[in-house]
Amino acid sequence: MRKKRILLLSEGFGAGHTQAAHALAVALRRQSPELQTRVVELGAFLHPTLAPLIFSAYRKTIASQPKLYGYVYRSQYKKSLNRLTQLALHRIFYSQTSELIRQLKPDTIVCTHPFPNIVVSRLKRAGLSIPLCTVITDYDAHGTWVNPEVNKYLVSTAEVKEKLQLRGVPHSKIEVTGIPVHPNFWQQHNREELRQSFGLRPMPTVLVMGGGWGMMNSNENLMAYMTNWREHIQFLFCLGSNEKARAQLAEEPLFQHPNIRVLGFTREIDKLMDVSDLLITKPGGMTCTEGLAKGIPMLFYNPIPGQEEENLQYFTELGLGEPIKSLETLDARFDRLIRDYPAVQEERLNATQEWQLPYQPHYCSQAIMQLL
Repeated sequence: MRKKRILLLSEGFGAGHTQAAHALAVALRRQSPELQTRVVELGAFLHPTLAPLIFSAYRKTIASQPKLYGYVYRSQYKKSLNRLTQLALHRIFYSQTSELIRQLKPDTIVCTHPFPNIVVSRLKRAGLSIPLCTVITDYDAHGTWVNPEVNKYLVSTAEVKEKLQLRGVPHSKIEVTGIPVHPNFWQQHNREELRQSFGLRPMPTVLVMGGGWGMMNSNENLMAYMTNWREHIQFLFCLGSNEKARAQLAEEPLFQHPNIRVLGFTREIDKLMDVSDLLITKPGGMTCTEGLAKGIPMLFYNPIPGQEEENLQYFTELGLGEPIKSLETLDARFDRLIRDYPAVQEERLNATQEWQLPYQPHYCSQAIMQLL
């Protein structure tokens, strides 16, 4: 008997969409080893030369003109993509995506980005009968996610479900599952063992993430200010795949200190969160959800206007994090880390148990299995 196949389609506009797809693929295979999964970033797969140029232009626009991006996001908030953009997607992706699906023969298609969701929805209007599941990877629901051909929406919160219902999506098509993160983020590690393996000291530790989006360029003063606390706080600066920024930061005298680590790409973010007492990050949906699974307090900087502002608002209202409004925000958090470190660690332990309650790692994969 042929194994069931699930095709997970994403896009490279930010790492979170594809991370969610890979997290689901791992969770699905662990739940049912007989399943076959395939993760594809549709644009990069079908157009490997053009796609990097588009993604690069997108990142530059976000970094240099965030207000413009925010305006576009809000002006189109309740709408699907305009006809011109849909036509462009049709011309670029339609026939090739149809051929990809014909070759891979999936039993279910899962989309973690609006663009492949739109393309597959159009194929379903033309007669494709494969179930389509859409996973919304933020704490908001932009209109571009909504298509009547979607069989099931998996969303982060009840609030997002309500937003979809207000746009005409039937209640029965929406399931609140939380955003999928890699199963490793639901495992707890021994902090002392982690400290030894990473060569870290048993002292207050702060994990700083976001370098892959050019954090070093726009937040140099913030970064430099943190080093004023380096005698009393251990800093882990994680710059992701931004190797240029990592090399530049490592050469700065301010960051050459025993209590400062400058890291590049790593697959051990879950362990770094476990060994840290505070996470400073951009409020991306994926990173916030990983922090939620780990129960780590969060400080947010420079939200992208639109979805990241919604993410920030959600986590702030629940008391799971707060925005960095000024350097005094850092001072207050760092000072308490030093003064009340035993109490901070105890609070972290309690939060790890409490924050996870609404979200369980198997919710998303179970919902997808039901479509098979």
